[in-house]
Amino acid sequence: MVLETERLFLREMNPSDYPSLCKILQDNDVMYAYEGAFSDEETQNWLDRQLSNYQEYGFGLWAVVLKENGEMIGQCGLTMQEFNGRQVLEVGYLFQKAHWHKGYAIEAAQSCKNYAFEKLNAEEVFSIIRDTNTASQNVAKRNGMTVKGTFIKHYRGIDMPHYAYSIARIV
Repeated sequence: MVLETERLFLREMNPSDYPSLCKILQDNDVMYAYEGAFSDEETQNWLDRQLSNYQEYGFGLWAVVLKENGEMIGQCGLTMQEFNGRQVLEVGYLFQKAHWHKGYAIEAAQSCKNYAFEKLNAEEVFSIIRDTNTASQNVAKRNGMTVKGTFIKHYRGIDMPHYAYSIARIV
């Protein structure tokens, strides 16, 4: 276990989490900001990238597990993303649709932000969010972040406007 909140455990994902990850990444409603659900290969590549990130950085997107029953309901964690020509530390999150609007995303995201500041000594933490993803923007705002800038991501052959939300560590 990497982090614990009131209702959740966050832990490194492992290959046995693939079926749970499919419930997230292969759901068109969940993945609308990515222009649709992932294929089996894209889902496996996503999982492999997280496993690689754990080795390279010591962090990545972690499995979000309900304490009450051990079910993996989402992923939330820290990744390195490009913004304005530099690598920034990002809090990212994706949850199964059945677990939306229950406060799990903000609970996990706040824990990850605190981890970045307290354990990694980060000066600033970002959340990179597509302009159409209002729910994720609301999580970022509730996590104390404000819009630092906008940019275009080119993904799946489409130009996608994104907001870069951020919060600086209070010294």
